[in-house]
Amino acid sequence: VYNVINGFGVDSAGALLTAHPDVSGITFTGETKTGTAIMKAGADGIRPVSLELGGKNAAVVFADCDFENAVNTITRSVFENCGQVCLGTERVYVERPIFEKFVNALKAKAEGMKPGRPFDEDTKIGPLVSKVHQKKVLSYYQKAREEGATIVTGGGVPDMPDDLKDGCWVEPTIWTGLPETAAVVREEIFGPCCHIQPFDTEEEAVRMANDTKYGLATSIYTQDISRASRLATQIEVGLCWINSWFLRDLRTPFGGSKQSGIGREGGLHSLEFYTELRNVMIKY
Repeated sequence: VYNVINGFGVDSAGALLTAHPDVSGITFTGETKTGTAIMKAGADGIRPVSLELGGKNAAVVFADCDFENAVNTITRSVFENCGQVCLGTERVYVERPIFEKFVNALKAKAEGMKPGRPFDEDTKIGPLVSKVHQKKVLSYYQKAREEGATIVTGGGVPDMPDDLKDGCWVEPTIWTGLPETAAVVREEIFGPCCHIQPFDTEEEAVRMANDTKYGLATSIYTQDISRASRLATQIEVGLCWINSWFLRDLRTPFGGSKQSGIGREGGLHSLEFYTELRNVMIKY
């Protein structure tokens, strides 16, 4: 039997279900703060918990990459679904020899994304999910200005036709020039935006990619497969794409590390969570 129970979290359906002793296991996809509360609730009764939480995902772009593929793929990973994708990219690290070229290319892609109705053929980006979320994303746009970011493009609300003005629109936005300690570099925004930072060495790129409490996903762009494989083992994430993004076989493990989650979904990994491994011994 599959039941759908509508409701909210605190003092509502979510809190009741996760605390109820007749619920034998809990799986959750959402923000890290909520996942923390659910994990605490699951501790009563020692019930298994599987969590797929937030991220501040990085893309690492080397000078030897297939440049057009890197730009096109990162355009998707930053702006698809108006940035409302847990696997989306919000931090981009680009090797210095191609840094300016890459920034200009991604700027051109962002500025070519026409906002509008989803079924219009020329629409390239839609609205955010709610006014509450729009307010949150715009607060980060303001925070970036206050922190001294160079606004490459965007940073506000697009000018829409009268019949769409009340929608939850925000502009695709790119920043440069911020330190790694800046709020918009460290905190998950969940909007169509990214900060682009140059790097000089492989070690520097790995250090910056790992300098986050999250560990959901990353993507690496290089034609040196040895380097790609090396970085894939050094960047602390549950999912790593090489010269690609959002490729997935549903039989493979899906999930994050650090504060991006616990447990894995997909194929046998889902069966391991939703069933109990049992050992039966018989003496003949």
